[in-house]
Amino acid sequence: MDVTLATGSSWTDPACPVARTVDLVGDRWSLLIVRDAMDGAATFTEFHQRLGIARNILTDRLRKLVEQGILAKSADGGDGRRHSYRLTEAGQDLFTAVVALRQWGERHAFAPGEPHSVLVDEQGRELPELRPSGQDGTPLSAGASHVRKIT
Repeated sequence: MDVTLATGSSWTDPACPVARTVDLVGDRWSLLIVRDAMDGAATFTEFHQRLGIARNILTDRLRKLVEQGILAKSADGGDGRRHSYRLTEAGQDLFTAVVALRQWGERHAFAPGEPHSVLVDEQGRELPELRPSGQDGTPLSAGASHVRKIT
């Protein structure tokens, strides 16, 4: 899928998947909107109440997320003024990234013993820690991998 930025600006680093992803969803509010959509928020009012975000910023971020194919917008009711938002397949694919950010935050953004939320599965169990592994199942780190440029 060929994606261009909704802002009309160019990519920060056109050949880097990390840079392109940050260009699309890397600002604070966009990722929090995606997080809340994953947690069931669907309307402008729900996002506004959960995030406490300024209405104009929320309007802008929702528009951009729809334009980038991360959220889909549909009309609610007959007046055409109320809309709901749902994650597209591309938006759902951000789940692993959101879990990785959450788990990093659990390890590094809280003091020991400081209370915080946890993500649990349908049985109430905490999700296992995400860790990349090689084709043979061996755990990988940044030092055990490298970027290969494709031309």
